[in-house]
Amino acid sequence: MAGSSADVVIVGGGSCGAVLAARLSTDPDRRVLLLDAGDGYVAAEGIPPRLLDLGVLPVGEGEPATWRYDGHLTDARRVPVMRGFGLGGSGAVNGGYFVRATRADLAAWDSDLWTYDAALPYFCRSETDLDHRGPRHGDSGPIPVHRDPPDRRHPISAAFHDAALDAGFPAEPDKNDSAAAGIGPVPLNARDGVRVNTALAYLLPVRSRHNLEIRGHTRVLRVLLDGDRAVGVQVERAGTVETIPAGTVVLCSGGVGSPLLLMRSGIGPADELRGVGIAPLHELSGVGRGFSDHPEIAVPYRYRDGAMHRPGTPVLQVCLNVGDEYELRPYTASFTDLVAGSPAMPPQLGVALMNPASRGEITLDPADPQGLPRVRYRYLELETDRRSARHGLDLALDLLAAPQLRALAQPLDVDRTDDWISAHLGTSQHLSGSCRMGPDPDAGAVVDERCRVHGLEGLAVVDTSVIPRVPSRGPHATAVMLAERAAELL
Repeated sequence: MAGSSADVVIVGGGSCGAVLAARLSTDPDRRVLLLDAGDGYVAAEGIPPRLLDLGVLPVGEGEPATWRYDGHLTDARRVPVMRGFGLGGSGAVNGGYFVRATRADLAAWDSDLWTYDAALPYFCRSETDLDHRGPRHGDSGPIPVHRDPPDRRHPISAAFHDAALDAGFPAEPDKNDSAAAGIGPVPLNARDGVRVNTALAYLLPVRSRHNLEIRGHTRVLRVLLDGDRAVGVQVERAGTVETIPAGTVVLCSGGVGSPLLLMRSGIGPADELRGVGIAPLHELSGVGRGFSDHPEIAVPYRYRDGAMHRPGTPVLQVCLNVGDEYELRPYTASFTDLVAGSPAMPPQLGVALMNPASRGEITLDPADPQGLPRVRYRYLELETDRRSARHGLDLALDLLAAPQLRALAQPLDVDRTDDWISAHLGTSQHLSGSCRMGPDPDAGAVVDERCRVHGLEGLAVVDTSVIPRVPSRGPHATAVMLAERAAELL
């Protein structure tokens, strides 16, 4: 694409940005420029094998496909949080879980544009379901969706599945076609053990389009405003700062990256921006505020008969959803085996709270506003969440005591106190709602139902930051649907 301006500049080539760039560039008269701070691969052959292997999590220390920040889960609990860096974003480094938001999740968006029935065609458009057919599944979309069959399950996956059934939980053979919950196989965005992220599925097949340009290793410093209109972005590439004019700017930098970029551009809570030395240009009090995520408690155990690591096995093959409250995740290996460079740690059963009441905030560091953010999750601050955590732990321990699992696994030093739970607390890394969608900016909404930033022309946000409340299932499939739908609405 000739020149340095574009009709649409998309900031971030992750799970949403890659979809938008592919869909918006189908119009040959629309010039689309995708900017990403990480690698801009030219072909699938250029993607490192570790990013394709569904049996590992490439999120270890020093991994160039990730960036990390300190997550303040509680006042006492701080953990490193890894996010994807480069084309494909976090979808290039996660476990491949590809489960849709439920009807109730989408009803919480409170928009006729985003009901489950309105969203269903876009869920279907995104996928080719290799296991299920029918009007509620796609058969020609870019993302292959696969579930490991029973004869390929890890012993822990198989035992957990059977134990949950014996405990009275219903079978849920298709987690992408049910408003209910239960035990069943996890839909994976994968084919033949290959993790298929959105860059691989959507972007690389069309990157030769004359009206689409992908620039890697390009850091966007701020969105440029002319009054109440976005007119471009300022970027740094190879040590040079330049300005790129744009008709429309769409931020797809993720639940942390998009609010950071807005605040660094003078868009956000005015008093807080002044406090870190940034002139407020457009006040939006909700930027970075009120996000939600899924707290996860790691219940450790040891294998009774030695190691069970099976290289190439998906990280998660089955899971148990208990209403919209809990998701129990029997991981198929220790994170020592899944994440290169990790210290020795036992295997674990994850207990995630899928409808937490806690809400967090993202702020700039006053000492270095251009550096790493401060991300406070405020997990388990409320008694309702602490009570849910205790109940979820009870469910996990009951299942581990079932005959099928007791033959394979022995829990390690588990008690039911709040202190123990806090010490074993992590995050699912599903951060949503930091630029949430809604009609009223005075009530904290940042974008309207069409993903346009309130009060500014030519600026939109399309990623999990706009989802008003973290879905009661992992958000990857919902993020892809969001981008599919937003490509039309924009």
